[in-house]
Amino acid sequence: MRSIKKIHKAEYSPIADLVTYSPLPSRSLQQVDPFLFLNHHGHQVYKPNNRGLPFGPHPHRGMETVTFILEGDIMHKDSGGHESVITGGGVQWMTAGRGLIHAEVSSSEFKRTGGPLEILQLWVNLPAKHKMTEPRYEGLQKESIPTFTLDEGKVTVNLVSGTWDGHQGAFDTLSDIMLSTVYFQPGGKLEVQVPAERNIFFYIIKGTLTVNGQPVPFRNLVEFNNDAPGLSIEASEDSILLFGHAVPFNEPVVAQGPFVMNTQAEIHQAYADYQQGKFGSWNH
Repeated sequence: MRSIKKIHKAEYSPIADLVTYSPLPSRSLQQVDPFLFLNHHGHQVYKPNNRGLPFGPHPHRGMETVTFILEGDIMHKDSGGHESVITGGGVQWMTAGRGLIHAEVSSSEFKRTGGPLEILQLWVNLPAKHKMTEPRYEGLQKESIPTFTLDEGKVTVNLVSGTWDGHQGAFDTLSDIMLSTVYFQPGGKLEVQVPAERNIFFYIIKGTLTVNGQPVPFRNLVEFNNDAPGLSIEASEDSILLFGHAVPFNEPVVAQGPFVMNTQAEIHQAYADYQQGKFGSWNH
């Protein structure tokens, strides 16, 4: 069994009226290479005639954002001309690459009617060879995310990227990254083998899971050692897990604001390029 190194509690850091918990990065954990950053928004209920999500136009370079919409919606717009509204159960994968400007706001319908909202955004690094790749965006609704069940239907896997027991994820990605959301009914059990050289990303969104004998409640990220492949997970109540793994890039990470590069000079260049309009124009 893979041993647990440390359990990291997500810090409460609201953004305007948006409930936000952030387990990564923290004072005790900089990254789970190549997973860099996670914000957990909600769960909360918006009243009718609300202002919605507060993420107006901003740039990115050198990384990817993966946004999991559990409830509510997100309207994505970017300088590449992509625009879509993704609703509960859907996922957005944006590769910033050499740079783009995007906004993530609520649809006009959600702002008008309100309702429950729970959204997670994960930042995934790009290796040096892909930092300046062409930007791209894909948003998929719930019905386009492959699912399969385990433990006689008590565990449901939504496979976002990578492979799992012969199943292929929804998104075709530049790096070998497995990402999924796993829904457990009470008593649901999951046994999984992850090669020891791969780093595991393990964040409990809802409920309580016992992982390799250790009970862990929601809003906690479990950091593992790279000492063995085995994970044994059991749910004591309805639970949701954000689960991923990847071979670490083992490259220098210099992150500043919305840019993630390998050197400070590349960060300065990113700011200069953005100010010179090289990330495209905002026409919305």
